[in-house]
Amino acid sequence: MSHWHNESTDLLCDALLRLKTREEAYAFLDDVATVKETLDLAQRLLVARLLDEGEGYQSIREATGASTATISRVNKCYEYGSGGYRTVLDRLKNDSDRNKEKKG
Repeated sequence: MSHWHNESTDLLCDALLRLKTREEAYAFLDDVATVKETLDLAQRLLVARLLDEGEGYQSIREATGASTATISRVNKCYEYGSGGYRTVLDRLKNDSDRNKEKKG
C-alpha cells in the first residue's frame, strides 16, 4: 500500500466512484477543490490524452498552455506510472466509440 493510501483518500476515491452525472461531478469538484486545482487536473488529463494520440511536446504546449515541466511529469506518469491515465483514457475512448456506433 502506498504511503498516501489511507482512510481519507479511500473516502475520496469512494466518493468519486459514486458520482453518476457530469453535473454531479461539477458540483463535487466545485465543493472539494478550487477552480485552479480543478483546471490543473483537467489540463493534465488533456495533456495525457494528447500524448496518447502521439502529439509532441510543442503542439501540446500550444494546445493546452501546459509548461514543458507539466507535460514531462504527465508523460512520466503516463509511461511509467500506475496506469491510471491509460485506464481512464481507454474507457473514455471505448465510451466514445460506443456512442458513435449507436448514432451511426
